[in-house]
Amino acid sequence: MSEATLEKGISGGWTSFSCEITKQASEVFEAAFKGFVGVSYSPVAFATQVVAGRNYSFFCNAKAAYPNAPNQAAIVDIYQPLDGSAHITGIRMINDGTSKR
Repeated sequence: MSEATLEKGISGGWTSFSCEITKQASEVFEAAFKGFVGVSYSPVAFATQVVAGRNYSFFCNAKAAYPNAPNQAAIVDIYQPLDGSAHITGIRMINDGTSKR
């Protein structure tokens, strides 16, 4: 999906997820995570929603910062206001369906 396609998004509607992380999406992701410690998040795909600014939803690989930490999947939501800095609005870990007892 090109930047031009993303710019044509309908206000309030979400784009489809794309595995091609654009430069703009990458910059928003990096800005929101500046100084974040404890877990490393790597975006794999993203979708956007045009609002008074732009919402981003990133599907990510997540790995805690300790030896032999397992890889996990997560959805990271970020808001980029028209004026101001991008910030994380939510992180949801995706359960793989297995439970440890």
